[in-house]
Amino acid sequence: MKKFFWIAGISFLLGLITAGMIFFYFPEKNSSATNHPPSSDLAGHLFASPSPQLTNNNGFVEIANKVGPAVVQIKADKVEKRTVSTWGEEWPFDDWWERFFGVPREREQEFRATSFGSGFFISPDGYILTNNHVVENAETVNVYTISKDEYKAKIVGTDPKTDLALLKVEASNLPYAQLGDSSQCQVGEWVIAIGNPLGMEHTVTAGIISAKGRQLRGSLNLPEYQDFIQTDTAINRGNSGGPLVNMRGEVIGVTSIILAPTGGNIGIGFAIPSNLAKKIIEQLKKNGRVIRGFLGVIVSDVTEDVKKLLKLETKEGALVHNVQPGTPAEEAGLKVYDVILAIDGKPVKDSNDLKFKIAEIPPGKEIELKIFRDGEVKKLKAKIAELEPEEEAQPQATADKDIGITVQELTPQLARRYGFQTEEGLLITKVKRYSVAAEAGLQRGDIILEVNRKTVRKIRDLEKILRNLKSGDPVMLRIRRETRDGFSDYIITLRLP
Repeated sequence: MKKFFWIAGISFLLGLITAGMIFFYFPEKNSSATNHPPSSDLAGHLFASPSPQLTNNNGFVEIANKVGPAVVQIKADKVEKRTVSTWGEEWPFDDWWERFFGVPREREQEFRATSFGSGFFISPDGYILTNNHVVENAETVNVYTISKDEYKAKIVGTDPKTDLALLKVEASNLPYAQLGDSSQCQVGEWVIAIGNPLGMEHTVTAGIISAKGRQLRGSLNLPEYQDFIQTDTAINRGNSGGPLVNMRGEVIGVTSIILAPTGGNIGIGFAIPSNLAKKIIEQLKKNGRVIRGFLGVIVSDVTEDVKKLLKLETKEGALVHNVQPGTPAEEAGLKVYDVILAIDGKPVKDSNDLKFKIAEIPPGKEIELKIFRDGEVKKLKAKIAELEPEEEAQPQATADKDIGITVQELTPQLARRYGFQTEEGLLITKVKRYSVAAEAGLQRGDIILEVNRKTVRKIRDLEKILRNLKSGDPVMLRIRRETRDGFSDYIITLRLP
């Protein structure tokens, strides 16, 4: 019996020794048992807000299935007019060519072009939202659905200033997408884009919102009213006009522009916010165009230097650079160096905010402007006018007695569009090679103010003056040449050929 107890005791001691060796010399074997999983404790230390939930791939599938049928491919057939040369730009015998053949070497020809883009139904009765640049100047527009149905679409209205267009097809019970509240979207939020990039019908791409309230510069083709949502969702040519959708299946943007120095997607795309689109849709349905308010000022943001020089408390507001004559701004008493702080009690954040606020005010309404002037806050009353609608392309012409230029009548609307300070005169759009105008130094972009000391504002003014001159007579032109730093006036003389 004693022998049995001895054996049991020795076995117990050996077991303890063996367990101790495993614990001290092989601790990694216990790690899974002794360590606690990094659950809520760790998450609370790593994130300032509740830890994000990983997006389930099924979410993308559900959204694509929900919104995809509402997306259409748009085909727009256009007729474009271009000036073509028979033998290229360097042909030296223009006069001989015209005398021998009786027609100018350069002539205008019509070319047919087809553009493709995307759009989406916003109601079951066939209204489609897309970009203006997809259907601009189109003679016919056809749309194609994911189920291979084809419809001929009518252009209800377009708005180049926001690059939006509204189409309509005659059909009912169509699948449509719901416009969400773009003001609620957040940077870092998952979004998907659905469209027809590079001809690849109904392509779905995913990414996040990269930034909000983006404004782009550097091109005359950009829309005037900008408040873009930036996204890294893959967007390419053909995506234009398609929906940008959040993870609730709501459209929060209309894909419009890509930043593509290489010609393809580099992860920087821009969409027009759905809240802006809702306002445009309402007016296009009602009027076929967008009616906007007009104040008549040129403004900029308040910089840190402006804040110090004018002794402002904050950088909020819009600094007045110019007050246009005969406008509500002049009648209200606004002056250069005024800072517009609020409209009807609503604070003005910056110059872009002012532009949107004024645009949304119905023409004819009287508003109260809160301004900062010479260290004091003042209040002014202004009666908003209507911003003149986008003009059709102005006719371009050459005079009966050709001095080698093509001109276009300059209007205040064109001046604002192209950034000119001068609002009246004849804008030179083309200077013919080897002409007397080219030899005299006239350039494309010059503005003719006077001819032989007579003011010219219409093409007929120029034609009338030249018609009374003979070959060899001198012509004196007063022209204005604008640059980023301002403008300079010159007097140029030439002889009528």
